[in-house]
Amino acid sequence: MTDLAPDSPAPASPAPDCIAPTLGFIEQLAHEAVSTLPPPFREPATQVRLRVEEFPSDELVDALGLSDPFELTGLYEGIPLTEKSASDQVTQPDVVWLFRRPILDEWAERGNVSIGELVAHVVIHEFAHHFGWSDDEIARIDPWWE
Repeated sequence: MTDLAPDSPAPASPAPDCIAPTLGFIEQLAHEAVSTLPPPFREPATQVRLRVEEFPSDELVDALGLSDPFELTGLYEGIPLTEKSASDQVTQPDVVWLFRRPILDEWAERGNVSIGELVAHVVIHEFAHHFGWSDDEIARIDPWWE
């Protein structure tokens, strides 16, 4: 069996004998995606907590009205910067959630992107909610968006 080590290039589609990327590896890819954001966003993005779980919780799936937890690859939880005020009391940090199993399913279904590209795409989409980016701004940062 081959292992997808963090320093190895990820194949565009999983090989039949590969080991699925771990939670830790997905988190490492997410942090790498944050480190490649344009300079005005990079530092503020490091103030957002990144969390990687296997699946969204049943409560979250129900709250979002989803029929299947595989429908959700990521989620931004917090108050977008465009809506925050200096007088707001911070009760909990903003969080970008990534859900490993739905990401892996989409990666396998697509077969035309690396796991790193897909994780970066999900991370950028979730940070778009945090920063209040328009579709045009997202497309400039993540050309794969289109």
